[in-house]
Amino acid sequence: MIFDKLINYLKLDKQEFIFQFNSHPNYPSALAFSDTLNFMGVKNDAYELDKEYWNELPEEFIAIVENSFSLVKKSGTNYSVYSEKAKTLNKEELYNKSTNFVLLFEKTENAESKMVFNFKPVLYAIFAVILIYSLLNQTIQEAIFNLLSLAGVYISLELFNQKFGNTSTVIGSICGAPTVTQTVNACDKIIKQDKTSILGLKFSDFSLIYFTGLAVLGLFLPATAYIVKGFTFVSILAIGYSLYVQAFVEKTFCKVCLLIISILVGQLVISSFFFENYSFAVGILLLTVILWALIFSAVIYFNTLLEQKEEIQKSNAKNLRFKRNYELFKSQLLTKDKIDFQDTQTFSVGKKDTKVRISIVSNPYCGFCKDAHKIVENLLEKYPDDISLQMRFNYIPERANEKYNQLISDFTHIYNNKPEKEFLHAIEKWFETKDESQINTLVGGVPTSENVSPLVAMSMENSNAGLNFTPVFIINGYQYPERYDREDIVFFVDELIEDEDF
Repeated sequence: MIFDKLINYLKLDKQEFIFQFNSHPNYPSALAFSDTLNFMGVKNDAYELDKEYWNELPEEFIAIVENSFSLVKKSGTNYSVYSEKAKTLNKEELYNKSTNFVLLFEKTENAESKMVFNFKPVLYAIFAVILIYSLLNQTIQEAIFNLLSLAGVYISLELFNQKFGNTSTVIGSICGAPTVTQTVNACDKIIKQDKTSILGLKFSDFSLIYFTGLAVLGLFLPATAYIVKGFTFVSILAIGYSLYVQAFVEKTFCKVCLLIISILVGQLVISSFFFENYSFAVGILLLTVILWALIFSAVIYFNTLLEQKEEIQKSNAKNLRFKRNYELFKSQLLTKDKIDFQDTQTFSVGKKDTKVRISIVSNPYCGFCKDAHKIVENLLEKYPDDISLQMRFNYIPERANEKYNQLISDFTHIYNNKPEKEFLHAIEKWFETKDESQINTLVGGVPTSENVSPLVAMSMENSNAGLNFTPVFIINGYQYPERYDREDIVFFVDELIEDEDF
């Protein structure tokens, strides 16, 4: 399923999105798509909406158009549809080609791409330096030759990245979309089905090696003219092989391949007619061999590294799809005996009659409890009508120091005397600062002396149930399975809420 335009519009990390979408237990359903958007920070609500109500929809929404998740934008009386490619449909065409599924979304800051480092600015800077150097220090023919080498490097890099699931708008614009009679376009047929494999490298990978080597050698023209000429003449073999495969084997022509061939022919003509024949130098030959060996090794290294990463992601996606299966999670959740807490009111927030009641057994001074509290508090915020939360601190006065006793008293005072939001704010502030004085300022900056016996009784219940280590999640009395990460709870909340038998 292809929805590149939609992912680009929402500014999502494509690889991360596809990984999460593929690993969803309901892949490739609309639920999986909606949950993945939520996970990536794009809040959304999904509906099955008859077409008669589509006029009331906002200017932008997501629908399933021609069996593909697509961004739909109203444009006057027509609609712009973005999925694999952009197209314009009138209302009747849109309605006929769409299901009743509609997803309304809200972009947030978290939806921005999470790329650690973008190499393209560095690459463009290197290209600019090479071009400026060529124009200032070399002849116009040599500068054009270097420009063609850089064009070859750029296109080859786009092809290299595309092997590992990255979308290339440049390659896409050159190749175009498949025709009505094609399942894939000509470029994909030639490039992706390339059977060449030398040390794991495809024919397109050798294009990257070749042009990178020429880009470096071109900087030392005319001293390297003899070597450069030799390589351009050898490229005739590659040109002939590529044309043979396209014309007689695959019987279709790849526009990107023809563009690369045009670059090779251009360099061949320039080197043949404009480069002077300098005398052969053993030193230059040796440096050339070392250069090509380094480039070849680097491409093999990154190719292997990215292949391993892709295999790991595929394997993880399969494992996560299994692990995130709700029925499997539920069976693991119900493995242990149910815990019946007598005190369910102390430090309890949210509606009291919700279907899903989550308890978190924690300790204010526990290093791991901060993230655990953040998870359940976010769930409470997202599902205020369906989830309630109880914070069950392990607290034994005899073992606590003065600061801990005062902190618990202050928490109790805030819980008993102030709105629920202020209590949640106090808990959040504590885990952010771990500063008892800042919590005390929330109660007026004076020592409190609250009755903490309910907290002591609650701690005894925790101890009797064997809940001594923190943090622990308890869902409707069942201890959260140890084999699941705490963060995984977000994948099961919707089904827990809808499960009438739980």
